[in-house]
Amino acid sequence: MKPFETLAAQAPQGAVLDLIGIGLGPFNLGLAALTHDLPDVDGVFLEAREDFSWHPGMMLEGATIQVPFMADLVTMADPTNRFGFLNHLKQVGRLYPFYIREDFNPLRAEYDQYCQWVAEQLDTIRWGHTVTAVERDAGDGTYTVTARRSDGTLTSLRARHVVLGIGTEPAVPPVAEGLGGPVTHSGGYLDHRAALQDNANVTVVGSGQSAAEIYLDLLEGCVEHGYHLTWVTRSPRFFPMEYTKLTLEMTSPEYARYFSALPLERRDVLLREQRNLYKGISADLVDTIYDTLYRLRVETGRPVPTTLLTNSEVREAGWDEDEGRYTLRVHHEEQDASVTVTTEGLVLATGYRPRTPHFLAPVADRIRRDARDRFDTGADYSIDLDGRIFVQNAEEHTHSVLAPDLGMGAYRNSVIINAIAGREVYPVEERIAFQHFGVHEIESPVVERGLEARPRAASHRPRGTWDPDPRGLRCDEGASKPQAVEVGR
Repeated sequence: MKPFETLAAQAPQGAVLDLIGIGLGPFNLGLAALTHDLPDVDGVFLEAREDFSWHPGMMLEGATIQVPFMADLVTMADPTNRFGFLNHLKQVGRLYPFYIREDFNPLRAEYDQYCQWVAEQLDTIRWGHTVTAVERDAGDGTYTVTARRSDGTLTSLRARHVVLGIGTEPAVPPVAEGLGGPVTHSGGYLDHRAALQDNANVTVVGSGQSAAEIYLDLLEGCVEHGYHLTWVTRSPRFFPMEYTKLTLEMTSPEYARYFSALPLERRDVLLREQRNLYKGISADLVDTIYDTLYRLRVETGRPVPTTLLTNSEVREAGWDEDEGRYTLRVHHEEQDASVTVTTEGLVLATGYRPRTPHFLAPVADRIRRDARDRFDTGADYSIDLDGRIFVQNAEEHTHSVLAPDLGMGAYRNSVIINAIAGREVYPVEERIAFQHFGVHEIESPVVERGLEARPRAASHRPRGTWDPDPRGLRCDEGASKPQAVEVGR
């Protein structure tokens, strides 16, 4: 990676770049990789951290990412790109072991190492740069991005486009906001695991993959460390992620178009209904939890010190400083009854939500928002009046399950790059699914064997007639079944 001085020389004061990326998670890192070798797209990426790290608090031993290795930073946009995952494996001498392993899903730690490998080769990244403001020049429509460097000095860059890749932030339910004590969000779990295991009681609140992974990790130690482990989830069951192939077609450009055309209220209902598509638990993990419970029961000869509560919502939460414990009022939905849970350790595996970047305040009047004050994201992932500010993973309410999916990151970056370059840099698939998601896109088949397809006036079609019919059959009114007719003459 080139030093800062070299980067500064590449973008001298007053020069106008094609794009500035703000934030460097996997999505903007993929954008940096896909634009790095383009001769007609100049970009710089600003990141507040000093290096790349991906969910370090959940880097559990043996955990895998939930998408195949092809869902890397670049392959789905450009399979020949040198920053692909398989090339990384070849360069580090692990391609054949990965092949022999016969598991499409890389380890989570492995994916993090791959991202670091890519980041180390990109000279367009400026680490230790915290963006403080994005301002628009009314004259030429360019944007000035101001950032504070690690040494406290300010630097400014100008660009025609801005891409927000600032990621999400931990979501805390209202009942736990401002809660005192050593409450831990799943994002910081590993830093607090040892302290949690020193308690007499530990409670995990949450429904998805992170909650399940943390529960299993703590379950392995509950007998050794002697704590009681509780898992509370609002879900009616520990549901597995839906991973059938036709369901996976919902991560497609067609579904995004279909979803975005629905009324806002209907989209929000669907988002709640679709949680098991990507916020459920992998089926293998559900089975592993059960097998672990069974094994511990056999090994100890007594009930495992754990409680699993489904259909249950934490309605009240309090921290007693003197007692050093939390008191949770948990309401069971189906029984309409409540129970009190006391616990010294508390983990909130309650997910993440889009960040609200304060640095957009100077251009707030240029940002499109919907009736619920969320980004009104366009088909090209732009959110401003001019189509020059784009977002990564902040458009779930407009593009559905594509937004957080690692496998669709390269697709979204292809769309953004093509919009910025004003040409087709990376071909974008318009249709990849076998199924139709709405009736408006279905075209009536016009097939008459041996005849050239031609429209026919409605008045010439007797009532009850199937016309046209690909089998050359016609059903006349009153007939009990289709009757064969001659065609093609």
